[in-house]
Amino acid sequence: MSNLLGRHRAVMPSWLSLYYEQPIEIVSGRGRRVTDSDGRTYLDFFAGILTTMLGYDVPEVREAVERQLRTGVAHTSTLYLIRSQVELAEQIAALSGIADAKVFFTNSGTEANETALLLATNARRSDQVLALRNSYHGRSYGAMAVTGNRGWKNSSLSPVNVHYLHGTDRDRFPHLSDEEFLAFCADDLRQVLATATATDVACLIAEPVQGVGGFTVAPDGLLARYREILDEHGILLVSDEVQTGWGRTGEHFWGIQAHGVTPDVMTFAKGLGNGFAIGGVVADGALMDALPANGISTFGGNPVATAAAKATLDYLLAHDLQANARRLGRLLVDGLRTAVEKLPVVGDVRGRGLMLAVDLVDPDGGAPSPALAARVLEEAKRRGLLIGKGGLHGHTLRMAPPLTLTEDEATEGLGILVDSLTAVC
Repeated sequence: MSNLLGRHRAVMPSWLSLYYEQPIEIVSGRGRRVTDSDGRTYLDFFAGILTTMLGYDVPEVREAVERQLRTGVAHTSTLYLIRSQVELAEQIAALSGIADAKVFFTNSGTEANETALLLATNARRSDQVLALRNSYHGRSYGAMAVTGNRGWKNSSLSPVNVHYLHGTDRDRFPHLSDEEFLAFCADDLRQVLATATATDVACLIAEPVQGVGGFTVAPDGLLARYREILDEHGILLVSDEVQTGWGRTGEHFWGIQAHGVTPDVMTFAKGLGNGFAIGGVVADGALMDALPANGISTFGGNPVATAAAKATLDYLLAHDLQANARRLGRLLVDGLRTAVEKLPVVGDVRGRGLMLAVDLVDPDGGAPSPALAARVLEEAKRRGLLIGKGGLHGHTLRMAPPLTLTEDEATEGLGILVDSLTAVC
């Protein structure tokens, strides 16, 4: 492994970070478990950053991909009809709740968000975009420009003119009730529109649950409050569902449904392909059709990726994995909250379905502690559990297991998490 690590460092950029003091190479997987090149097996509670949504070596997905490969056609491009692409688009359009919806497929969430920005800025003939503080929307030029997390912004240059709103920074206003905070945020949006922007703002882009930001969540209903104000000005609402889609939050199929509002545009990616590269945009048909120039996607929605995605979506719906996320998410978050009550290194535990987060803080002053988060990551790995981290200060543990997680595996992972947290106290 040390040889592979040295080769990685020689040819890969230094900013392409690796987890762990001794990074691992995952060489096989089945169910919710993976095995590294040293033969160690781990329960996976991060799913390739929420991407292997059904887990590993799922027969239905594997067989769909193999059927497509046996045709000899792995690629044709969007210049030709692709049956699995059309069928998948029909399903997603129906599930979106957006009237007269159309779908465009990409290879990633970053590309999907770029497309959403293109649709909105073209429709409104404006480069002005609203986004939330602590957000993350991708690593490309435009997606990075609307990212509100300094740790992931490599440039101040921007193709769009961005203004950031409050929303998930609820903890900065402990003196306000949830209702008072919603009113404060709505008033702030009105002030931004009245003072900081010109007319014809293109859109607000928002994650219903901020992924890289540490699974932080605005109070339910905030995006509906914002939508009322946006509608007064003709501003579009874009929901970034790259991490929150497909029932992962448990209570709803799309994260934005917690706010009781339907967006103009939704973006998606990650879990849909269960590891195969696919993303996309679903939007009002007139909005989607309004782009004035030609467009293609060479690889987006290719036959192999859409075959995998259709099999993944069919499996998810047939097995009601949204209900599983709701049930096991409650088990995990309740268990964590009970277990860590007396652990001074834990600042907060939160979760929506199978999106769970634990903030690590200095036990003396309560300041965010990325060092402790890194230590817990190592302790969990040592005990056979893979988890992630994030947050504005890098002090948040992120858990997002495959939606096929069993109750026994949830209980096992919970025990390892608690032991790992206890070990750093």
